[in-house]
Amino acid sequence: MDFLPRRRTLHAQSLYLWTLLKRFRFTFLLLLVLVFGGGTLLHILLARAGKPVGLGRSFVTAYFLLFAQPIIDLPDNGPVEILAVLIPPLGITAVAEGLVRFAYLFFARERNDKEWFSVLAQTMNDHVIICGAGRVGFRVFEQLQKLAVPMVVIERDETKPFLSEIRAAGVAVLVEDVRAAGALARANIKKARSIVCATDDDLANLNVALDARKLKAGIRVVMRLFDDDLVEKTRVSFEAQAFSTSALAAPALAMAALDPSIKNSFEVGGRLMVVAELTMQGLICGKSVAQLRDDSGVLVIHLVRKSGETIFDPAGQCCFDPGDVVTVQATLKAYQGLREKLIAA
Repeated sequence: MDFLPRRRTLHAQSLYLWTLLKRFRFTFLLLLVLVFGGGTLLHILLARAGKPVGLGRSFVTAYFLLFAQPIIDLPDNGPVEILAVLIPPLGITAVAEGLVRFAYLFFARERNDKEWFSVLAQTMNDHVIICGAGRVGFRVFEQLQKLAVPMVVIERDETKPFLSEIRAAGVAVLVEDVRAAGALARANIKKARSIVCATDDDLANLNVALDARKLKAGIRVVMRLFDDDLVEKTRVSFEAQAFSTSALAAPALAMAALDPSIKNSFEVGGRLMVVAELTMQGLICGKSVAQLRDDSGVLVIHLVRKSGETIFDPAGQCCFDPGDVVTVQATLKAYQGLREKLIAA
């Protein structure tokens, strides 16, 4: 299972190395000029000064002059002395400003380098972009991780507590305002399957959604919105999947307050559906999953035998034994009818 992510990482590392080489091309060009150009010039000047040195040794001498460490005795010759004075500061500048930073960026890729994020994202296809690494964004990340869906995360606050865990999972994280120019492009949005706008700012989520559709028409957009009135308008006008966290949580909280057996609830077609956990007893025992569905309108999605055996989506002919714990999905009315039968038993 780790083969594809490892191969993607190796591919990204090679692309990133090439990107860094292009970024620091003037640094490497300056080093080449100083070593080979300076070495050639030093070879010519030493020959004219009556102290000839081989071309290869001249290159080595120019290289060590970069660090102000000459390896040969330089003659009292004006041009040679001027060259020996000019090479060290240029070399130290190139090494200090170029090579050190090059090495730092290459070996510290996880430290929010935009090029590394962009290169890693370019190796992905059909991935999901998550905007915002707060509680909602992190829960989305957890679910997608369980499904082995490739993703990238954009979060502007480096101090968010979930970032370290997201990075530890090997997911690319860009610490930047998602509304900044180029942020979505760096996330390779043109090859993404969808974008999840999960920041705590409704306006920011709408702006990101508009930018995403501008860069890739028809991309699936999922938005978290706090304004309930804005949710329906966004769904109709923008053709996006918009959700209000308060509206999603309200049915579950309300049902849990009424009945502790209800684990979740949601609306389908204007009807309240519940997911509840019940213990089989009385006349229900001996019936099959199919009979319970036909008689009571209840769908069994999970069954735990008294012995501890667990069955997901049990077959229709599977029968209940006393003490079996089942998780059912049904309308609130159908669930209440089944619960009354169990209590009466």
